[in-house]
Amino acid sequence: MLKRHRLFGLFTLLMVFSLIVAACSSAPGADSSKSEAQKGKTRTIEHVMGKTEVPETPKRVVVLTNEGIEALLALGVKPVGAVEGFTGGWYPHIAKEMEGVTSVGTEHQPNLEAIAKLKPDLIIGMKMRQEKVYKQLSAIAPTVFSDKLRGDWKENFKLYAKTVNKEAEGQKLIAAFDKKVEEVKKKAGDLTKKKISIVRFMPGKVRIYQGDTFTGVIFKQLGWARPELQAKNEFAVEVTRERIPDMDGDILLYFTYTPKKDGDSALKLEKEFTNDPLWKNLNAVKNQQVFKVDDIIWNTAGGIKAANLMLDELSNKYIPQFKK
Repeated sequence: MLKRHRLFGLFTLLMVFSLIVAACSSAPGADSSKSEAQKGKTRTIEHVMGKTEVPETPKRVVVLTNEGIEALLALGVKPVGAVEGFTGGWYPHIAKEMEGVTSVGTEHQPNLEAIAKLKPDLIIGMKMRQEKVYKQLSAIAPTVFSDKLRGDWKENFKLYAKTVNKEAEGQKLIAAFDKKVEEVKKKAGDLTKKKISIVRFMPGKVRIYQGDTFTGVIFKQLGWARPELQAKNEFAVEVTRERIPDMDGDILLYFTYTPKKDGDSALKLEKEFTNDPLWKNLNAVKNQQVFKVDDIIWNTAGGIKAANLMLDELSNKYIPQFKK
């Protein structure tokens, strides 16, 4: 009899334990073992440096280019760490979204120690900027590089979207941008037949921008005419004051790059060129069709957010002035 009681007691105990386990498994957060398994899932991303296994859904991303920052923010992915803008800190048009993000240096000098401290599960960078430290970065976390940044911001964006497993969202964002381009083209009308010249003042140098640039690619998509020198699918031509006549067009846009260090010298160079008699003799100047635009939005940031803002400024501010 005593033996039967003990067996019954043991059976009852096992039943209670089973009920507790069942209750726990149906409680909120009880699928932790499943989520842990999901964390281990990876995808293979092909990029300029080879193939890299990245987390299926990365949670702690460090990004080492400013156009990469814009891509992630547009895709709804806030990085844990990122490089600062060339003018210092975060660029004004993304500053609010970047609150709480840790600075990890600059595009040309990323801080490896700061990156490692963040314990990222993914690093996104660029061969053109960080090729020398690719191996060190890869030792910290899976690292994916785009190739370069000239006019190919859309290709880079697609790579970043794929890397963070947001391809569908990325396609929608590109489609929305392309739709906005068509709207701006419609608003511009015959203005696109006027040749638009693009010039940049920098510390110690002046460039005439060609087709393989951020602005160049966007104006090409807009169907806008460019002066012969600028219509080439190349990057830029560095010029002295003697070549100011090569800057002429029906419309002339220029921007001035003022980095944290030596920005004043760029402003000085801008003043020297724009006060030169050759500049004042340009048809665009005589016709009051010269406009200084924001260097960060129109060139330096180089990402999808800046591209959209550039279209907005062109549509709402500059096209009405081109028509005067």
